[in-house]
Amino acid sequence: MGQKVNPIGLRLGINRNWESRWFPNFKTAAESLGEDHKIRTYLKKELYYAGVANIIIERTIKRLRVTIVAARPGIIIGKKGADIEKLKDSLQKLIGKTVAVNIKEEKKAQTSAQLVAENVATQLERRVAFRRAMKKVMQGAQRSGAKGIKVSVSGRLGGAEWLVLSGT
Repeated sequence: MGQKVNPIGLRLGINRNWESRWFPNFKTAAESLGEDHKIRTYLKKELYYAGVANIIIERTIKRLRVTIVAARPGIIIGKKGADIEKLKDSLQKLIGKTVAVNIKEEKKAQTSAQLVAENVATQLERRVAFRRAMKKVMQGAQRSGAKGIKVSVSGRLGGAEWLVLSGT
């Protein structure tokens, strides 16, 4: 059995950065990790329709900064920033600390792995043919400049057990 290496850990500092950026105080590190997990799950659930690609959490001594990278940031912001204020208030209630929320736009949504996977999943939920969904996603990624893409879908697809791998 070969040794498995986490692909994120392998890329850190080269072409990828940490998703939580803070230095741990050993007394409160577990609490901070729990808060990070709560924030991520809450935001993913609440803002699923906005195409959230990444959630970056930065902590300083006094405050917490959450940066949401989304494909459709206008949906999160709302009219005149009303929805972002509601989101900030709900996060402060969830954690009990002051939270600053920043929103960034995902420039190439079709090359983001998270957004591509969610796109395939929503198409499968809408009963689109799985091969067509995979091919459409792969073509879109290639057009938007991806050097390569690999899509894997498994389970009961089309009434039969499948494991389908496609890649270019």
